[in-house]
Amino acid sequence: MKAAVIGSSGRGNYGHGLDVVWKDVRGVDAVAVADSDDKGRAVAINRIGGKVTGFADYREMLDAVKPDVVSVCPRWPDQHRDMVVACAERGVRGIYLEKPMCRNLAEADAMVDACEKHRVKLAIAYQTRYSPVLEAVDRMVDSGKIGEVLELRGRGKDDHRGGGEDLWVLGSHVMNLMEFFGGKAKWCSAQVLQAGKPVTREHVEEGNEGLGPLAGDCVRAMFGMSGSMTAYFSSRKDVAGSPTRFGLMIHGSEGLIWLSHGYLPRAHWLPDSSWTPGRTAKQWEEISSNGPGKPETLTAANDLHAGNVAACEELLACIKKDVSPSASIHDARSSTEMIAAVFESHRLAKRVSLPLENRDNPLLGQW
Repeated sequence: MKAAVIGSSGRGNYGHGLDVVWKDVRGVDAVAVADSDDKGRAVAINRIGGKVTGFADYREMLDAVKPDVVSVCPRWPDQHRDMVVACAERGVRGIYLEKPMCRNLAEADAMVDACEKHRVKLAIAYQTRYSPVLEAVDRMVDSGKIGEVLELRGRGKDDHRGGGEDLWVLGSHVMNLMEFFGGKAKWCSAQVLQAGKPVTREHVEEGNEGLGPLAGDCVRAMFGMSGSMTAYFSSRKDVAGSPTRFGLMIHGSEGLIWLSHGYLPRAHWLPDSSWTPGRTAKQWEEISSNGPGKPETLTAANDLHAGNVAACEELLACIKKDVSPSASIHDARSSTEMIAAVFESHRLAKRVSLPLENRDNPLLGQW
């Protein structure tokens, strides 16, 4: 099969290794790369290696090469809709897309419609969804190792992007994991703050990295999931933990599981129904792909690359079997919906139901 790469030097570049993933995916050869920046394109051609042809325009590349699969690489989401729709309309069979998916739900809907119309399989780069450690955690939850799941608690990185930007860029990973364990989100109640005060229209500015209108250095959100549990997400600027708090905590009636991000993420289990090991002297146990307390037998020199390879190998299998990827375009839209719901709930000062009626950026609405 032929693979092509779409990058954008200076506007999101090539994401987290999505351009070089095809080197290690069996049965696929990267044959072309598109980048409007001449210098960036030349560097990408050298990095990808092999017999790769460069193009300044990705539409021209798609027409000339007719690839089977495409990596849509820019980290900035402002071009994602146009790139994905162009791929779908030109007969591409599979797309591997960098997160975040796009800037608003109208763009997400257009991407879903194009892929469904043209029967294109799209996988988004939520590398944790392809993790054997996640499978081990899921088995533990299903078998009752932590009892009944009571709530999910996720955080962003709480770094200089903390708040709205952290929610968009890294929160999408967490939202996806929340729905993996808790089912689809049904409602959201949230507050967005700037310097300790509720965000107003006056705080709305163009976000970094092509995110569109954005606001807030602190977000606090609560979601009602389709199961019986509640999920929470928070992020605040410049209060990062060391090591990071970025990840998901699963609170059960008999214990806790903490899960980070990646193909071989760190994960730990606390068999303590009080959730306070200082009182019980219970100890955290590391969870490997083999289960709690067992040594990890897998290795990955580059964690994100290993996740990308796993995702793209599954994408090829999904094309052949005509089934959806583990992290599909619908999962990507659902994560985007949860993020948009945070701002919509704050703007309207009430709990909102999902899916949202408002498909535009909520911060552009009537306050």
